[in-house]
Amino acid sequence: MAAIFPDQPEAIANTMRIAEMCNLEIPLPGPTLPDYQIPAGFTLQSYFYDIAFKGLKERYSEITGDIKKRFDYEISIIDSMNFIGYFLIVWDFIKFAKENGIPVGPGRGSGAGSIVAYALKITDIDPLKYNLLFERFLNPDRVSMPDFDIDFCYERRSEVIDYVTRKYGKEKVGQIITFGSLKAKQ
Repeated sequence: MAAIFPDQPEAIANTMRIAEMCNLEIPLPGPTLPDYQIPAGFTLQSYFYDIAFKGLKERYSEITGDIKKRFDYEISIIDSMNFIGYFLIVWDFIKFAKENGIPVGPGRGSGAGSIVAYALKITDIDPLKYNLLFERFLNPDRVSMPDFDIDFCYERRSEVIDYVTRKYGKEKVGQIITFGSLKAKQ
């Protein structure tokens, strides 16, 4: 900067003074989620396990050792990474949509690799049948927010958004949009 603006030493000094006054701290690992309100008599973990295991029994006619081992492994990872509340919130609004006749897609992306998501009916794709990996979705070696790719009927999507906004608060709800464009090549 000094070489480019040799006749402006006070501007360089002011720039440094402003930079030193800046102090931004962003709490990590990231977003804060609303608290999922659990029924009396449960802990967050016991309620999550209870509804997930009930769903597992609905999805599989027989809970084999391999199914139970995978289920328990995923539950332990979800718990250790503090994402139980997130799973319960996603389960809640998908359950709302299905109970109100709002079409919901079967699930896409890496979330389909979770047997817990399958048991909770967040996804409708059996990860064991298709040899899908849970670690592509949630991995303790790569701490990042899990991401369910959920599709709702575009005609009634607003009902789901309204439900989530009413239940969890407008300050806790955000929407993401992507834009695509078609361009001629060369």
